This record gives sequence, C-alpha cells and structure tokens, in this order.
Amino acid sequence: MQNEARINLLARVARSAPPLAGSVEPASSGSILSLAAASYGSRPSGDATVPTGFDPLAVALFEAIVEGAYVVANADGVFDDDERRTFEKVVVTACGGTVAPNQIAALVNDLSDQLEEDGVDRRVEMIGKAVTKKDHAREILRIAALLAYVSEDVSPIEREVLGKLARQFGIEPGEVDTALAEARDAVAHGR
Repeated sequence: MQNEARINLLARVARSAPPLAGSVEPASSGSILSLAAASYGSRPSGDATVPTGFDPLAVALFEAIVEGAYVVANADGVFDDDERRTFEKVVVTACGGTVAPNQIAALVNDLSDQLEEDGVDRRVEMIGKAVTKKDHAREILRIAALLAYVSEDVSPIEREVLGKLARQFGIEPGEVDTALAEARDAVAHGR
C-alpha cells in the first residue's frame, strides 16, 4: 500500500503547477503536463477527424515530458517490469484521467524502442529539439526529477542525464539542482 500512496503522491505533485508558476502565470491552472496531457488524450487515432482544440504541438510536448522522465528512469540500466508498471501508473494518474492507460503503455513501448535503437544521448538531443520554451524545458526537468524519486532516490547516473537534458535545453545547470530539490521536498512533505 505504501507503493500506491507513493504513486498517488508523485502523480499529484506532477499534475500540480510548479512552485513559481502561480506567480508567473496566474491565469493558468495546473501544470504544463496537465495541459499537454489533455491534448494528447484527445489525439485522433487512425482515420478519425481532428477534433476542435487538438494541438499537435501540445502532443509533442507531452511526449517530450514523458520521454524526459523515461530516459532519466532508464539511466541506471535497470527498468524492470515493476518499475515500468509503476512509471506508467504515475504518468496515467498524473494525467488526471485525460490519457488512457493503453495510450501510455503504447507510448512507453515506443520510447523503449527508440531508446534501445538510438541510445541516451540521441534521445536527449531529440527531446531538446521538441522543446522551444524555457518553461517547457523546466517542466521536463521537474517531472523527470520527480519520477526519478519513484525508486526512492536519484542515482548519480540519473542526475547526469538530467544535466544532459539541461544542457540540451540551454538552461543553467543549477536548474537541475532546483528541480531535484523541489522534487525531494515535495516527496518528503507530501506536497
């Protein structure tokens, strides 16, 4: 049950706005993850007509957020079935019902194939190409740092991959320390 409580905590924190977002964008509600997830969840499949409000850039951002967390979670070379199920469950729960579990499972399958084929450095580069705004880059770091805590603590190799993401985004290395500190604080204090 502790694992279930931890999953719900991580998902709640991921779905909430970052600590400083309220002062920067008071009109927005929730996190960038939540907003991008809504578009991803409404993505048409097959020959379906594109629905009003569908935003392909938001879909790409959602995929980049999830991939950033996935690449960090896989950094230590250990990502067994239990970790994968937990990762998927945290992402699904963080999306607040806007993305179906089968959509996340399919996305994680794709990410797994891409990571195996391309390697970490190429995937970090591709994530960087999908991100054009600094607040989006910070959200990817925030979510990746938070999901790194699924396994209780962040390993040095996970931290190194977070640093690679920060460099790819062109943001200060200190942003990694900030993201990790905020994630650690949120997990420790249940916020």
